[in-house]
Amino acid sequence: MSLSIRQYSWQLAPRAVREIRERVFIKEQSVPPALEWDDTDEIADHFVGVTPDNTPVAVARLIPPVAGRSGYASIGRMAVLREHRGNGHAQALLRHLMAIAGESADQLILSAQEQAIPFYQRSGFHVCSDTYDDAGIPHKDMRCLAPEAILQADHRSTPTILGADDSTWPVETEAEYSNLLDTLVGQARQRLWLYDRELSHDRYDRSRLRDLLSWLARHHRHSEVRLLIQDDGPLVKRRHQLVQLMRRLPSSIELRVVNPDYPTPDEPFVIADRSGVGYRHGFDEPHGWFRFDAPGHAKRLAERFQQLWETASPSVELRELPL
Repeated sequence: MSLSIRQYSWQLAPRAVREIRERVFIKEQSVPPALEWDDTDEIADHFVGVTPDNTPVAVARLIPPVAGRSGYASIGRMAVLREHRGNGHAQALLRHLMAIAGESADQLILSAQEQAIPFYQRSGFHVCSDTYDDAGIPHKDMRCLAPEAILQADHRSTPTILGADDSTWPVETEAEYSNLLDTLVGQARQRLWLYDRELSHDRYDRSRLRDLLSWLARHHRHSEVRLLIQDDGPLVKRRHQLVQLMRRLPSSIELRVVNPDYPTPDEPFVIADRSGVGYRHGFDEPHGWFRFDAPGHAKRLAERFQQLWETASPSVELRELPL
């Protein structure tokens, strides 16, 4: 059954928005009314999904970047009436929100009930927090950093989920590379090893990537971030966010420069945990691919990386720079 989706402000939203949320959250899930209705409704866009006979069956709200945190769009209060579940309405509504929010936001976030996590993973959202209680229900935060790519590949069952998606994601542009790289980094829990000629400012000197690496280093005690490059000159000449982060977290993030006398590959790559891989065909281009569940590739590249790492040395120039 097809679903038509209509958008409203809170002031002009039909009664169905309140009625569906009350039936699902307050009556069915026992969420206290004082927690269900908040000031965020006033600044959010509200969406109602209706069936061909004009029956409202699903709702959600979207907080755009202007009203929320800079660069973020927040999806919330998604609800489908019990008798209309199992018809694909929730996914249709979520994909609609992703398409709208992706036009202005560099990442989409939501708070998911634990039982709903597999549903959101089927649309490319990955977990990015520990479990917490919200209205007596266990929740986890989830985010999507590559909505455009995911919407173009809706045939994949768990798109971009580390350890679950074994399909190949081709990369043609710098934007595609950055979004898929950040999606990979954002899911790493044990190790993140990156090899490139240099940490170019255009590609790596980004606040979102810095924040993802910082979260990995701070929230996982045994995580290991290794950055292996051929040329540290650009890092010395101009301030770089990853260098500043590395100097604040020296026990978790380490950078080395390869031994010039040791053979080095001409293709940069990144490894996340034991299964995620990103690969470019050359230093000067974004063209390449990502795979989020490729343990064989990850193992071979990790062995190559380890050989290079053991013969590499810390950057003397960076060590001598003032804090």
